[in-house]
Amino acid sequence: MRYFSALFLAGLLAGGPTARAQTAPAGPTTDSLNIRRIFDEALLRGQCYENLRYLTGTIGGRLSGSPQAQLAVEWGQRTMEKAGFDKVYLQEVMVPHWVRGPKERGEIIGNKGKSVPVAVCALGNSVGTSGKLRAGVVEVHSLDELKKLPDAAVKGKFVFFNRPFDDALIEPGQAYGAAGDQRRSGPAEAGRRGAVGALVRSLTSARDDNPHTGTTRYETGVAQVPGAALSTLAADRLSLLLKADPSLKFELEMGCLMLPDEKSYNVVGEIRGSKFPQEIITVGGHLDSWDLAQGAHDDGTGVTQSMEALRLLRAAGLKPERTVRAVLFMNEENGTRGGNEYARLAQVNRETHLAAIESDGGGFTPRGFAVQGNPEAQRKIAAWGPLLRPYHAADIVPGHSGTDIEPLEAAVHPKALIGYDCDSQRYFDLHHTSADTFDKVNKRELELGAGSMAALIYLLAKYSL
Repeated sequence: MRYFSALFLAGLLAGGPTARAQTAPAGPTTDSLNIRRIFDEALLRGQCYENLRYLTGTIGGRLSGSPQAQLAVEWGQRTMEKAGFDKVYLQEVMVPHWVRGPKERGEIIGNKGKSVPVAVCALGNSVGTSGKLRAGVVEVHSLDELKKLPDAAVKGKFVFFNRPFDDALIEPGQAYGAAGDQRRSGPAEAGRRGAVGALVRSLTSARDDNPHTGTTRYETGVAQVPGAALSTLAADRLSLLLKADPSLKFELEMGCLMLPDEKSYNVVGEIRGSKFPQEIITVGGHLDSWDLAQGAHDDGTGVTQSMEALRLLRAAGLKPERTVRAVLFMNEENGTRGGNEYARLAQVNRETHLAAIESDGGGFTPRGFAVQGNPEAQRKIAAWGPLLRPYHAADIVPGHSGTDIEPLEAAVHPKALIGYDCDSQRYFDLHHTSADTFDKVNKRELELGAGSMAALIYLLAKYSL
């Protein structure tokens, strides 16, 4: 009874004179019914959960350049062809090929030689240690704090970046953004100052022994030193022991290395628009993942939801008026070359892109959508809120859209860049860790997200912006 009342109310709201003027000159009752058809298909006959099971369980982690990444490309192409999209094709892109090597080792060593093993993992793109690397440690909480230290305090030591998440922030993504510079730039800044390596507190508020990997970036002309992530418990322990014994040593062993670039691909499937085929709506996620686990929430959920969104439109009998593309981007994690190549080709081909949607925040319960940098587009999309409210996807807010679709802004100037927004409170417990596995994904939450994305695509394709 509650569901019927909510749907009925949504129809009434969408049918009022103000909503009719905002949403466009077509029957809002029809839109309500069509969106319900999308969700019926998603919840009763959805395929993205089983697709995710195969991607994570059979292929697993798929860092760009790896054999698993190539298997994922073939799987993505095969899955979209099987779904019957009008066109499925590959976009070639050269990607970095970094390998982690044997399991990393880290130990805190006191002045009497007593050692304490701690949980560590190499940061993506890091150089290795060429055997065991032992040195003293200097702790800092920001890049600015490092800059203020005298050379003698840094040279020949590990720089330990120990800035935690700001747990006062309601949105964990904001805390991730605020703390992320120490991972991205910490090893480069440590090398610039003569340090032998960098140790970085994992980017999470969780207190556990799961170190979080992620990309670090070196600079031309600056010494490349190893960069490793410490679990939050390991970081707390190192900080505590340093206070008791500032002369302690840390020993790190990592066998990672960068190999020559490899050929890979974005995978693209599209349904051609029935009235305005030259206008394109992109929906996508990134096909690559880190190698510590299965890449389930990051970003297997986004990949399978994007493909499913197009399938839902077809299965519900809704032919989009504008062309809709599902794009499985390659190399978001340690290079973003797939997103850059997609944008470059869109510019070379003089394509008209109406909007792009990205799902790269996990497969949790829907909230709505974040619209990046365009208040007018946000206002127009928010006017569809009554149609999305019964499905808990009506929060249309300013915010980050997605790393892989952002290059489209400069290349082809779409009217909207949109990020699928779901409940992210648990996301950074799993993000870039060995815990990002299929069993952490809830089937119904995943399907609701796919339905939400398909519903927004349906409205964009019908009414434009």
